[in-house]
Amino acid sequence: MNRRLLIKNTLGLGFGFLPVGNAISESNRYGSPAPGPVGPRRPLHVYNNWASYDELSDNIPLTESLALKELNELIRLKKSGVKVDYYMMDAFWFDKAGGFRTWRKERWPNGPDQWLQTCIENKITPGMWFPVNDRIPNGDDFFLDLIPEWKDSATTTPKALCLFRGGYLKHLFETLQIWFDKGVKMFKFDFARFFAASEETQRLYLQSEIEAMNKMAFFDALKQFREKNPEVMFTGYNGFGGEMANTYHPFRKNVDLKWLEVFDTLYCGDPRFSDVPTINVWRSQDIYSDHMVMEYAMNGLPINRIDNCGFMIGVAGTCYKRATSAWMGMLILELARGGWMNIYHGNLELLNEKDAGWFARTQSLYHELQEVGLVSTFGGTPGKRQAYGFMAKGKKGTVCTVVNPTQGFTDVKMPVDNFTKSTQLYADGGFRPVLKGNSIRLGPEQMAVVGFDEYADQKYQLGTDRSINIPIDIEPVACKFADAGRNVITTTIQPPKGKDIRILVQQFGADDFPKRVSGGHPPNGTTMDKFISIVVTQEGKPVPLQIEYDKMIWSGLSWAAGEIKSNAFDNSRPLEIRCLSTDADKLTLKAEIYSVSYQ
Repeated sequence: MNRRLLIKNTLGLGFGFLPVGNAISESNRYGSPAPGPVGPRRPLHVYNNWASYDELSDNIPLTESLALKELNELIRLKKSGVKVDYYMMDAFWFDKAGGFRTWRKERWPNGPDQWLQTCIENKITPGMWFPVNDRIPNGDDFFLDLIPEWKDSATTTPKALCLFRGGYLKHLFETLQIWFDKGVKMFKFDFARFFAASEETQRLYLQSEIEAMNKMAFFDALKQFREKNPEVMFTGYNGFGGEMANTYHPFRKNVDLKWLEVFDTLYCGDPRFSDVPTINVWRSQDIYSDHMVMEYAMNGLPINRIDNCGFMIGVAGTCYKRATSAWMGMLILELARGGWMNIYHGNLELLNEKDAGWFARTQSLYHELQEVGLVSTFGGTPGKRQAYGFMAKGKKGTVCTVVNPTQGFTDVKMPVDNFTKSTQLYADGGFRPVLKGNSIRLGPEQMAVVGFDEYADQKYQLGTDRSINIPIDIEPVACKFADAGRNVITTTIQPPKGKDIRILVQQFGADDFPKRVSGGHPPNGTTMDKFISIVVTQEGKPVPLQIEYDKMIWSGLSWAAGEIKSNAFDNSRPLEIRCLSTDADKLTLKAEIYSVSYQ
């Protein structure tokens, strides 16, 4: 086929730029239709070792010993009942000069054979990460060499390779076949650079034509590989559409559904903090992934083919060194969102045997529900601070997972009718949610799980996460902030007697949208409290503020939040509150203050 005909056919297949759609109405909710000819045949459970190491937003290297250690931990969890189908080897396993056919010798002195063999012996299928056409610059010491087979695919952007001209694409898929024949049945594709072309090609074609030809070349290669190897699983990450940077833009069409003809699942963004301020910083991260799932579902993706990528425990910068903080709710939501590509990232050694038992029990409940394939969303939009949830209908009844992203008590009606009984299966600690039939009252930032009919039975109980403490009382504190200089606002309040004080502040740019700022990542980054600060004083003396957002956050943050305990100040005297941003641009700061009480 000549190139002009290829361009014409490609543009006709939906690989041009998509028009921006209108924001969805609040009443539009999304569900999971039955899987098509491409896509997982059943819910899958995949361990990904990213976050146990991190060479992009930290300096923890991937080594053979680390990968095998996590494999041993995975086998331990599997023996405890945790479902495991695949072990995905993420980025930087490859040697820079090996064209993806050799592993980094200094870190893998024995190569991958022990990892591959041990996976297969334990009925865990290996998977491998590949960039689509990015040469992966990682600092100054790692940049994929142009091997002879790739040189005629070089482009004006040294970072990327052309997919429709030269030998790179052919060599890449021959390489995939080598690994497939060694037992690797899942491939994760990341960092697609569809704009890549040589100077000569750029003189001949429009940029839109170049992008279309790169996309079609890759699409065809995936399709041909699938036809030859029907067992293969392809999952798509960065470069295949979606708007992942924030949670304040209205939902709009930005994912090309043509990719679902060759990818089993598409992911909807690495875990990051939403533009919804929360005292429990990890709840803001939950809200981000919930929001992204809803946006991708609005784009027409079946929920079971959205990889929400929401579960990361670990010690690396990619997951903000959260370790196992608030991990129970994070796992529940990973499963409740309904995707059939359930991914678990990070340091598995952080989970003890008791954790493993709870993990297996939670996974079993939601796996059973996912198999039926009737998962839908309800309520409002997470990024708009509107209460929402995920509803899974099973053969034995229904389970609803509900989140309140607001700073108040909220009653949420779950869309379940004709049930015989309901009960709370799980909740964050502190305030005890009030359940009446299909309506539940949640405290600020609280999550809960409700079972209906047989799922209301005691055997499905998941307990309470006591590491989270939701207030039993919260009230807005009347105050008026005044400008006190560039990017500084202040107020004075008379604190209520015997109450803690909760303060949230968010910064907005000239476009009235929240503006994120980042201080980089570990080990040399700057924590977010150095950029957006809350300072409380009483009669000129500092009052201690408890915060959770003081982290190095590679993805940025647009807000700050903190609490003052009632025993840290004299409630008979005023408190002076100062909120400030060090951003170079002139911003608008907006703050809220609440009085709160805990059990």
